[in-house]
Amino acid sequence: MATNEIKIYDTTLRDGAQGEGIAFSVEDKVRIAQRLDEFGLDYIEGGWPGSNPKDAQFFERARGIHWKHAKITAFGSTRRAKNRVENDPNIRKLLDSHTQVVTIFGKSWDLHVKDALKISLEKNLELIRDSIAFLKQHGRELIYDAEHFFDGFRANPEYAITTLKVAQEAGADCIVLCDTNGGTITTKLMEIIKRVQEEISTPLGIHAHNDCEMAVANSLAAVELGITHVQGTINGYGERCGNANLCSIIPNLKLKLTPQALPHIHLQELTAISRYVSEIANLPHCEKAAYVGKSAFAHKGGVHVDAVRKNPITYEHIIPEMVGNQRRILVSDLSGKSNILLKAEELGLNLESHEEKIQEIVGRLKELEHLGYQFEGADASFEILVKKSIQKFKDFFNLEGFRVIIEKRVNGEPLSEATIKVRVGDKSEHTAAEGNGPVNALDNALRKALEKFFPALRDMQLTDYKVRVLDEKQGTGAKVRVLIESSDKHDKWGTVGVSENIIEASWQALVDSISYKLMKNSKR
Repeated sequence: MATNEIKIYDTTLRDGAQGEGIAFSVEDKVRIAQRLDEFGLDYIEGGWPGSNPKDAQFFERARGIHWKHAKITAFGSTRRAKNRVENDPNIRKLLDSHTQVVTIFGKSWDLHVKDALKISLEKNLELIRDSIAFLKQHGRELIYDAEHFFDGFRANPEYAITTLKVAQEAGADCIVLCDTNGGTITTKLMEIIKRVQEEISTPLGIHAHNDCEMAVANSLAAVELGITHVQGTINGYGERCGNANLCSIIPNLKLKLTPQALPHIHLQELTAISRYVSEIANLPHCEKAAYVGKSAFAHKGGVHVDAVRKNPITYEHIIPEMVGNQRRILVSDLSGKSNILLKAEELGLNLESHEEKIQEIVGRLKELEHLGYQFEGADASFEILVKKSIQKFKDFFNLEGFRVIIEKRVNGEPLSEATIKVRVGDKSEHTAAEGNGPVNALDNALRKALEKFFPALRDMQLTDYKVRVLDEKQGTGAKVRVLIESSDKHDKWGTVGVSENIIEASWQALVDSISYKLMKNSKR
């Protein structure tokens, strides 16, 4: 098998969209498809035009777009038993989608034929034969998905193989073996593929689901056996436990198994693609995901960090930039001198001339973490801590006092108002603002007071606010940790505050966030 024969077939827009919590609009699907095309995928399955108007509309939009590399594919089923193939609505809509490639699925498992379709085994073969032959007569590249093939083979191997032979004889260009229930262990899957290869000469594909956490392993094992067509979704999105994750399959193929494979794939865009699809799907990105997660190349333990500082290969299996990711050094109560030095270097701080301060910073860090602070998601607060330690931090403003009032009237929404007095240089500013809660009111009042002196704050916004109770046994008097994420047109940054008083903890994080923004702008 020539390595460049491997084709990647993306079904994020159809199978991925069946995942819980995902609902793509037509515009979403067009935007994702264009990014996947630029990324270099071979096939992009746009949806099932026979199942809903939205997918039909996508194919109408797709006809007006110039696709650089990918073939847009319409998905559907074999004809219904009661219909002649030329009159079957599903088959007609596949043709009406005007795609160069059509994928149809048919039944391989005798249980499905008898219990779901309620037809004879011979009739099912007729559906497969008629549907494939008719679509091929109309000039389509035809991919046949043998649904539930591995379950079907275990139940009735002779019949399962027969369905594939019928698809081959009818002219299918590729026959995809589907582990639709996701329950096949890799060793068993390999045994079955070898058996199929003895009987079928048509190029084979693999479509794996992740119900046993085996989808990626099964897909890679299939490639090692010579299968050249691999189906999956970005981030493994899909029904139940999801589909085979292309964000793991693609780098494993290119970096581990077949370096010359997938020449059109822009691997450095992988992390960006993964995050882009998460954003469009309105789902949190999986930070622990292999290759593309925020934690994939994050180092925390002092021994690890010391080794990575000397040679990254000691604790990294690839260079992060190969997949568009980056190394991160975490600082915590597990940190040693190496963590601080490398983290400071990552933030553009040179501590070599402040050797005597490094151990002091380590000690202060451990003390703060013991009190409940956490700097893993608060790089901005960590940078401020370091700069204060080496006397490189400038106080842009000083608090003279604030007051927060919450008023609740019968049958009315609570009202929050914050009054604040700050000093900037030799000038004092006293102002008030309302908010939808006490923290929001305080944030609004602080910005209102400072924007007069620092107009750049108008570009800054709070993008995330998290509260964690640290000692829940204390009930409403418990110490809390507040993590704030802020952003402007250029960056995102995190800050942290800790106190028994949620307003004070929030204030600490807010002050660090605004101070970091002003510090960042002063460098420009």
